[in-house]
Amino acid sequence: MERTGPVQRIAMTPGALRIREAAARLFYERGIHAVGVDLIAAEAGVTKKTLYDRFGSKDQVVVEYLAERDERWRDFLARRLAEAEPGPVHQVTAVFDASKAWMGESSPKGCSMVNAHAEISDPSHPAHAVITGQKAWMLGLFTDLAREITPTAATQLGRSLTLLHEGALVAHGMKTFPDPIGHARHQAQLLMTGARNTAGKP
Repeated sequence: MERTGPVQRIAMTPGALRIREAAARLFYERGIHAVGVDLIAAEAGVTKKTLYDRFGSKDQVVVEYLAERDERWRDFLARRLAEAEPGPVHQVTAVFDASKAWMGESSPKGCSMVNAHAEISDPSHPAHAVITGQKAWMLGLFTDLAREITPTAATQLGRSLTLLHEGALVAHGMKTFPDPIGHARHQAQLLMTGARNTAGKP
C-alpha cells in the first residue's frame, strides 16, 4: 500500500502527536482554513513556538493530519478485505461495506479528503499529493479488481466503481438521502453482474 506522490513527513515526538491529534479534531470539525495555529497549540497544551519547532508550518500540520487519516483508512480497509470472501465481486462490495463502517465510526461529516480538497485545490500545496494520492490509490484498487471481472474493460469498470464510491461519500457527508453508500453498493453489484455477463464469465 504505497502512497502516490512525494509527501514529506516528520518524526512524531509526544508533543507533535498531541498537536496532530488536536489539529485533526479541529480541522475535521471546523475546516482547515478556519483553524489557526494559536487554537491548535492551545488545544494541544503546547506553545505556538513548539508547534513551529515540530512542524515548521501549519501546512505541514495539515499534511500530517491527512496522511495519518489516509494510513488509518488503508489499514482499516486492508483488514476488511482480508476478512471478506475471496473473489473480485466480494472484494468490491467489501470496499463499500468498509466505507460505510468507516463513515459511521470516523467520518460523520463526510470524507476528510473530499472536505480537504474543497479548501486545498492548489497542486503546489504540500497536502495536495496526500489528497489526490488516496483517490488515485482507490481508483487503482477498483481497477485491479475490475480486471478480474472483465479484463478487456477494466479501466471503464474501475472508473465507474470509483464514481459510485466517491459519489456515495459526498452524498453521505451532505446527507443528500439515507444510506447513499448502501445504494452505491447495490448499484456496483448490478454493474459488476452486467460486466460479468458481457465478458462471458459465470
